[in-house]
Amino acid sequence: MNDDQGERDTTDDAPRPEPNAVSVKSSDTFLHRFLNAEDGILLFVRETLVSVSAVVAIGLLLFAISGVWPPMVAVESGSMEPHMYRGDLIFITAPDRFTPDYAYEDTGIVTVDIGSEKEFSSFNGPGSVIVYDPPSRAGSPIIHRARFYVEAEENWYDKANPNYINADSCAELRNCPAPHAGFITKGDANGRYDQASGIAEPVKTEWIDGVAHVRIPYLGYVRLELAGMFAPMPVASEAGSVDAQTHIAPDFESTNQTVSVV
Repeated sequence: MNDDQGERDTTDDAPRPEPNAVSVKSSDTFLHRFLNAEDGILLFVRETLVSVSAVVAIGLLLFAISGVWPPMVAVESGSMEPHMYRGDLIFITAPDRFTPDYAYEDTGIVTVDIGSEKEFSSFNGPGSVIVYDPPSRAGSPIIHRARFYVEAEENWYDKANPNYINADSCAELRNCPAPHAGFITKGDANGRYDQASGIAEPVKTEWIDGVAHVRIPYLGYVRLELAGMFAPMPVASEAGSVDAQTHIAPDFESTNQTVSVV
């Protein structure tokens, strides 16, 4: 027997790996079982992670578009009816996003008087609908329409619609003259301006959390039901008017439309 034959015999006698050894070993790893599970706890965990990841991705996309967090608020009451209802989900953006050139100065807010002149409509009415949170307020942020702007110490009695005040002069009108510059606001379903009814002082720009743009009916109910498990729902207190609020931590309350942050 020559040397070549001996080498072949030695090689032939060496143990050979089983055909599926590598694939069997890799299929037994935790990652493989996790990705391919069809039932049990691994399937539940995987599907939960996929759902959470999708929600986070959508949230980040909405934040990139809106410039505010959270970008969605849930309406809790009815001071903006019939243009917003309790349980509506509202998409909001920072005031400087998607703002027309004719917004009031550099605030990004279109008031009702400007909106009427420029034919700018939001939620079936002229002017911007804003979410604002005055520091003097103990309740949730308010979502109401910006009616007009006043300067500090301005007598805005003559500028006001007499149907939305309950006074015969500036001296009898709350927040008149204006204690500081800001927006006069009102819920579409309310009978008086927020500033005339004592809901808030003129709304400073730094109090504005966002501007409402899109209404999605009913989707806010989930947030409201969860909020209701931990805190009582706000109740409208002004006769003949209803309010809508947004829960920011928990969000929104009283003679104003409040919303719950989603």
